[in-house]
Amino acid sequence: MELSGKIIQVLPLQQGQSSKGPWQKQDFIIETQDQYPRKICIAVWNNKFTVAELEGSIVNVHADAESREYNGKWYTDIKAWKIEKLQQEQSSPIKSTNDFIPNTAKTDIQFEKGTDDLSDDLPF
Repeated sequence: MELSGKIIQVLPLQQGQSSKGPWQKQDFIIETQDQYPRKICIAVWNNKFTVAELEGSIVNVHADAESREYNGKWYTDIKAWKIEKLQQEQSSPIKSTNDFIPNTAKTDIQFEKGTDDLSDDLPF
């Protein structure tokens, strides 16, 4: 899976000890730059790379999603395996909603007098 967006927050580093040895986990929040932005929490395990220095940057994240069951409830993890910092020239601000309308929908529609004037068809 591939996600692009801005890293808006890097959460505190979590560390622990398991039967297999010590582990580290760093979560970060990415906000997509779609028409309807989504915030997604992604994890980096065992210091594969440092995300703290990327906070505020536009990135492309390659990740795997995995779900597991515990006591009848399901939990989903998104684990990053590669992060690419995009150059600022490649990123663009969120476009206005008019930019998402196809060119054919932007044309003005004019009614002739005496024909199908929709202004009288309001239900209220």
